[in-house]
Amino acid sequence: MTAQITDTVLRFSGRLNELSDDMQRELFDRSRDVDPEIASVTRDIIERVKATGDDALRALARQFDDVGLEEIEVPRAAVLDACDSLSDELREALERAARNIRQVHEAQMPSGITVEVEPGVTVSRRPDALKRVGAYAPGGTAAYASSVLMTAIPARVAGVDEIILCSPAGKNGAPASEIMAAAAIAGVDRVFAVGGAGAIAAMAFGTDSIPRVDRIVGPGNAYVAEAKSQLASHVGIDCVAGPSELLIIADSSASPYVIAREAIAQAEHDPRAVVGIITVGTISDEVLWALKVTADSQPRQRIVANALRTRGFIIQVDSADEAQELATRFAPEHLLIVTRNAEAVAAGVRGAGAIFLGASSSVAFGDYITGGNHVLPTGGLARAYSGLSTLDFVRWTSIQRVTKDAAKRLAGSTVVFARAEGLPGHAAAAEYWGIAR
Repeated sequence: MTAQITDTVLRFSGRLNELSDDMQRELFDRSRDVDPEIASVTRDIIERVKATGDDALRALARQFDDVGLEEIEVPRAAVLDACDSLSDELREALERAARNIRQVHEAQMPSGITVEVEPGVTVSRRPDALKRVGAYAPGGTAAYASSVLMTAIPARVAGVDEIILCSPAGKNGAPASEIMAAAAIAGVDRVFAVGGAGAIAAMAFGTDSIPRVDRIVGPGNAYVAEAKSQLASHVGIDCVAGPSELLIIADSSASPYVIAREAIAQAEHDPRAVVGIITVGTISDEVLWALKVTADSQPRQRIVANALRTRGFIIQVDSADEAQELATRFAPEHLLIVTRNAEAVAAGVRGAGAIFLGASSSVAFGDYITGGNHVLPTGGLARAYSGLSTLDFVRWTSIQRVTKDAAKRLAGSTVVFARAEGLPGHAAAAEYWGIAR
């Protein structure tokens, strides 16, 4: 197979050693370039909310959602009613997912440590739950109830005192009923019918209606992502997320149609979604054909086609080692490995938000029901960041104790350090304890 640009299905298709450096950079560089217009609009929204609070939120709802907000906070009764109005099937699915998410995240609960480094010198580290957390849930066509569970349940497991949720209001003045139902199931304390960058600013600074939070988590559009980025010095955030990503490693043991289904499932998220396939050996043509046959019949065909044509690729390599190296370099949000030795391949990959082993480990299961968190780093940030977990909702306090006898022993070395760094006050503080007492 020769390197080529395919104008029908994928942006790139070819062998790794036949792709130019420019092509490889285009494939692998998913760094977040901020649209100046988005940055400017977001900055203006933040300043409006900071200056006039609830009044700005109401004006923004009229401007962007064509909604007149009578109340910014959704009454608790309405949230509970939304849960009761669910179909039995959807409620059972949400509750099943909630149980699994809770179980996985309870296992992640951290423990404190105490170490006696020398006689009389102890250093402890204590995990403390955050006081208040804000979760964001998109609205409109992207009303992801699953994301409410993925953000709120770990916070509740960690022991956060108060969890609030912001989500855009529909024409009825309230967020989507599925969002509110998920909030009830996840144990969210308060729900607010505001969305976009304005909601992020409100949670960061606080308004008359919406309390200020310690950390903001949850997915959103480009304006939400930009607001998080601009406010990161004012409030903790999870990670500035970009479009959804999937990288698949497959060999001849994999069904091309399984690979095609998984690729399409990610591509239907967003026209900017990134879907890459690394084939070990000569199965690229079969996979490409399966994509052609399958993509045209999708209900969200236009979104799928746009994503595959602009950000989709197949790269053929000769060995699992090459595939591991390429996957580590790509650092995808999701990595699906469909090979004979999936566990061994996974062991050689450093830098993936979540790894799925084997054809039956569909990424769709991880999106909804396995209990693993689907809030994951994108844009190559999996090289350094992890997916959302219980640990994101605690902070650590260092506690140190030095007895008088130990202080006398530590004094000499501390004085040497302090004088070497030109800090005589430090030296004097330590030297005091070095005098026999």
